Amino acid sequence: MSPRRAAALRDGTGRTLREHLIATAERMIAEGGTAGLTVRAIAREAGVADGVLYNHFADKEELLGLALRAHVRSVEAGLHPLPEPGTGTLEENLRAHITYGLALHRGILPAMAGMVGRPEVMARFAASGVPGEDWRDRLLGYLRAERGLGRLAPGARVEAAATMIVGVCHEAVLTVLFAPSGQAPAAPGPDVDALVEVLLDGIKG
Repeated sequence: MSPRRAAALRDGTGRTLREHLIATAERMIAEGGTAGLTVRAIAREAGVADGVLYNHFADKEELLGLALRAHVRSVEAGLHPLPEPGTGTLEENLRAHITYGLALHRGILPAMAGMVGRPEVMARFAASGVPGEDWRDRLLGYLRAERGLGRLAPGARVEAAATMIVGVCHEAVLTVLFAPSGQAPAAPGPDVDALVEVLLDGIKG
């Protein structure tokens, strides 16, 4: 093990060098976004030689995809827990899912904005996910469970409801992303209570 590589692992976390590199890239993304993020900058911050990265990742895109995934998990760790099916009221639970989705999208927007023109990184990000772990999957799972419990109509089109909620969250952050620099967003944030009311009109038993 080279002296630089050994020094990079003396952080008391017990992480492998691969984990250290992902954590370093994730921290840099959280602090400054992805624009202009280079292998050299990541290696320097991690305390290793540039070429070390290629001993642990197929390419820069794999490292960035994994770092983006770690960043999403970090943002989610700071959000409120999502409600369990069958607890509380449907209104409260849908409101919690929508506010969670809005906070998540706003939290990851700066990082994702820099990847709009990098489909290869976004493909690696998508491939690094675990089925069922993304918020959209959990939202759909929640709605299906409520339908199974009889708290939603037997024929409730929960897939369409989930798509509507995710679309509202996307729209809320895209207005910020595409607003001219220094100007307010083109549209206000969504009326969560009104959205909940519309959704329940269509899916509640």
